Amino acid sequence: MKNKYKKYLSIFVVSATALFVTNALIASTELLGKQAPDFTLRSDQGDNKKLSEYRGKVVLINFWASWCGPCQQELPKLAELRQLHDQYDFELLAVNIDEEPEKALKLANKLGINFPVLFDEEKRVSKLYDIDAMPMTILIDRNGDVRYLHRGYKESYLSLYQQQIKKLKYE
Repeated sequence: MKNKYKKYLSIFVVSATALFVTNALIASTELLGKQAPDFTLRSDQGDNKKLSEYRGKVVLINFWASWCGPCQQELPKLAELRQLHDQYDFELLAVNIDEEPEKALKLANKLGINFPVLFDEEKRVSKLYDIDAMPMTILIDRNGDVRYLHRGYKESYLSLYQQQIKKLKYE
């Protein structure tokens, strides 16, 4: 009798997990093709940055945390990517979710980050964008629409980002 219940319990757990993962993926991908939610966050440069001020540019937003190993691998690569594009028509924003911005600043300086680091200590923007993975990268077109969304980090993403940025710049 006990084995029978264990079997049903394991089926339930697997089904519930699949449903949770599916719902998280749907929540984030609901943004695709829609206007990117606007936000204003304090930056490492001491001023506030507002997403809508970048309208007319292609914007890459990278959500990251100092405790995230893949984020630490990706950030220097994003700095290289940033150098390949004219600031006139492209912007890269790194939205950090650490509760202590000092940790983010220390890591950003260590890694040589050459783009604005924004602080989302209260996770308001992360919730607005349904961030469910670290890092998470979102590409926004010149009209302010979310066009691409990437979870995690793979070395191959960088060439993909490059292709997608070029495509968005010339649309």
